[in-house]
Amino acid sequence: FEPILTPAIQYTLDQSPGRITQQTSDMARSLISLIGFRDQYTSSHSARVANYVRAIATQLGLSDEETETAVFAASVHDIGKIGVPDHILLKPGKLSEEEFAWIQKYPEWGWMSLRHLDGFQQAALLVLHQHERVDGSGYPNKLTGEEIPLGSRMITVADSFDALTTDRPYRRALSHAEALGELIRCSGSQFDPEVVNAFRVSLERQTAGNELS
Repeated sequence: FEPILTPAIQYTLDQSPGRITQQTSDMARSLISLIGFRDQYTSSHSARVANYVRAIATQLGLSDEETETAVFAASVHDIGKIGVPDHILLKPGKLSEEEFAWIQKYPEWGWMSLRHLDGFQQAALLVLHQHERVDGSGYPNKLTGEEIPLGSRMITVADSFDALTTDRPYRRALSHAEALGELIRCSGSQFDPEVVNAFRVSLERQTAGNELS
């Protein structure tokens, strides 16, 4: 098995050797590989989420450093799922309340995996807060609005869109238009409206570019 390193992730890992050491970069690649060894869906999903996050960051005009951090965090946002038992992580049906409580722990486990890696402390925070909701009903800390790091708000949108547009054992994939409609419908409650709009614009530009090519 080869780790899925999209150009976006590879670029991020190769940047700024003064800030991110080679040893830390190698560790990051190992973390990405671990995701794929455990669950192939999670690995390919994380790669797509990272690409969506880069598109959002570009649309929002973020700095190179902010973009690198957000893309890396997106590429390993599910690393904490390594701590979730297989019978829960790979369950094809609906999770029980107890099983869902296990799933809710994985952002904290991901944060604990990353926070001591040199140069990735901010990425660790983005992973920790990936399931916060702008209305304060998310987890683990029930943050609201701009209390949630921007990178986390970006990951939330990208993660949800990819999940909605991917076939799963318990439901069919939505079309891009249907999934985008869900993001817009939940803007202001689950999602940051500005991030959703940036993602919408980036998708429209990509679609227009594909039609012209």
